[in-house]
Amino acid sequence: MSELQTGDEMPELVVRPPAEIGELVESLLDTTGIVRNRDLLREIVLSSLGFARENSSRLDLKIARSAISEMAEAFRVFAPYRDVPKVTMFGSARTAPSDPLYGLARELAARLADAGYMVVTGAGPGIMAAGSEGAGRDMTLGVNIQLPFETTANIYIDPEDKLVEMKYFFTRKLMLMKESRGYLVLPGGFGTLDECFELLTLIQTGKAEPAPVVLIDIPNHHYWQSWEAFLKDQVYARGFADGNDAVLYRIADTPSAAIAELLGFHRNYQSRRFVGKTMVIRLLHAPDDETLARLSVEYADICSARGIWRTEPLPAERQSHDDLGYERIALEYSRAHQNRLRQLIDELNAIDF
Repeated sequence: MSELQTGDEMPELVVRPPAEIGELVESLLDTTGIVRNRDLLREIVLSSLGFARENSSRLDLKIARSAISEMAEAFRVFAPYRDVPKVTMFGSARTAPSDPLYGLARELAARLADAGYMVVTGAGPGIMAAGSEGAGRDMTLGVNIQLPFETTANIYIDPEDKLVEMKYFFTRKLMLMKESRGYLVLPGGFGTLDECFELLTLIQTGKAEPAPVVLIDIPNHHYWQSWEAFLKDQVYARGFADGNDAVLYRIADTPSAAIAELLGFHRNYQSRRFVGKTMVIRLLHAPDDETLARLSVEYADICSARGIWRTEPLPAERQSHDDLGYERIALEYSRAHQNRLRQLIDELNAIDF
C-alpha cells in the first residue's frame, strides 16, 4: 500500500468559530510581518483550516499537504527566472541518445537557448535529457516526477537551483505548463500524449493562456500525421471536438519550422488581460484604423457590436503596473471559440511594421 493509504490516527482538530478564526489568522499575519498579497494568504490559511471543519480524512490531508508543499517549492525555484521566456519540451523518456529524435530535441533546445529562452522539461531521461543537454545547465529547468523506475533527474540539470521533485503528476503538469510561453512536443507514449491532450484541452477551454504548441517529428516518420488522422476520422468527424481547433497546434518536421512557430507567436502579440468583460491585448504595434475595422467585421462572432478598438492601459492595469509599455487593442470577448482567438492573434502577428 502507498504512503497515502496508511498512517497513524490523527486527533480531531478543535476549530474555533469562523469569526474568531479570522481574527487569529490576522494576528498570525501581523506577527510574520506579511503585507504583500495578504488577502490571498489569509484565504489560503482559512481554506486549510476548513479541512478540519469538513472532518477530512488523513488521506485527504496528506494529499493537500503534499500538493501545497510541492507547489510552494516549485514557485520558489521558478521565481528567479520569472522574467525569462520559457518553452516546455515534452517527449518520451525511452528515446535513446542514438535515436534521431534525441538529436532533434537537443538541437531545438540549443536554438531556443541561443534565442534567450529557458527550456523546461520533466527532468528525466530520453527527450527530457536531450532538451536539458541542448539548452545547457544555465538555461534549463526541470520538474521531476518520483517514480519507482526513474529515481533521479538527468545529469544536465542543476539540482541545487533549477530542479523540482514532485510526487504527483497533477502538480508536475501545473509547473510544466504554468510558466511557459510555448510548447514543443516530440513523439512519445502514454505520458507524452496525456501531456499533449491536457495542454490542448486547457488552451481550447481558455483555462490556459494562448500559446504556440508545436508537434514535431523527423521527416517521413508521420507520428503526428497519424495522430491528426485519428482526430479527423474519429474525433472531428463525429462531432466530439470542433475541427477548427486544429489551429491550436502546428505540425512541423524541421527545426527551423518549429522555431519559427514558437518565436513567431510573440512577433507582435505579447499578452492579454481581462478587465471585467473587456479583453485587452498587448502588442508591440497596434493595427491602424483600416485594419481594425476589417478585423471587427471578420471577428464579429467573438466580440460585441462595438468591435475591436485601440486603447490606452485601463485603470486596473495602471494600478498594478501591468505591461504598461505596450500598445493595446480591446474587445468585449465572449470567452468562447478559442480557435477564433488564435486566428486573430495570427493576423495580428502578420501585420507589417
